[in-house]
Amino acid sequence: QVQLGESGGGLVQPGGSLRLSCAASGRMFSINAMGWYRQASGKQRELVAVITSGGSTNYADSVKGRFTISRNSALNTAYLQMTNLKPEDTATYYCNADVTTSITTTGRFWGQGTQVTVSS
Repeated sequence: QVQLGESGGGLVQPGGSLRLSCAASGRMFSINAMGWYRQASGKQRELVAVITSGGSTNYADSVKGRFTISRNSALNTAYLQMTNLKPEDTATYYCNADVTTSITTTGRFWGQGTQVTVSS
C-alpha cells in the first residue's frame, strides 16, 4: 500500500506564504503525476496544481503566478510553494499521486489533508 504524508499547513495572514510538502512511501515501482487539490468548506474539491514525472506542470487559473508545484523524485516528495495568499485560498489541501505499484497496476492515492487558513 502507498501512503502520502502531508505537512506545512497552518494559519497565515493575507499576502503571506506557506510551503506544503507531500512525501510518498510504501511499495511503489514509480510515481507518475503528483498533484495538490483543495476543498473549502461547503465546496467541491478542486485541482490546484499537478506535476508529471517529466516535470510538466498545470495550475488552476486562480493560483497561477502565486503557487509553484515542484517535486524531488529521489525523495518521492512533492511541494507546493504558495505566495501572496488570499482569504479565498483557505481550504483543506490534499496531496494526490498516481503510482504504479506493480507491473500491471496503477492506482491513485490521497493524503489525509492539511489545513491552510488565510486570515488577519
